[in-house]
Amino acid sequence: MAEKQKPRKIVPATERFEKAIVSDVKEKYVLRLYITGMTPRSQEALRKLNKVCREYLGDNYELEVIDIYQQPILGKGDQIIAVPTLIKKLPLPLRRLIGDFSQESRIILGLDLKPKSPSPHTTKK
Repeated sequence: MAEKQKPRKIVPATERFEKAIVSDVKEKYVLRLYITGMTPRSQEALRKLNKVCREYLGDNYELEVIDIYQQPILGKGDQIIAVPTLIKKLPLPLRRLIGDFSQESRIILGLDLKPKSPSPHTTKK
């Protein structure tokens, strides 16, 4: 007697493809930070950005730091009008963050990262 086989669920190719992308590949973040020398403001922007990237992206990012005093042509090419300026080149959409990097939440929002959910012990009642 032949054994009964369960009918297989047919999953559309696009659905399989989308699931594979989400589960297997995390797109690398490509960031470019424009600063003016090693001023306190530039150092603070770099420190805050590095902290957020390590915490939220791990090793999944490339950060290029450009001093517009040393490489003014690159600043002109990216139309930099104020510093510090962070450009998120990838993943799309391209984003620009200009100015004060003192608020981590602003960096997280600008990079399209998901904020970490607060622990149950810190939620307000």
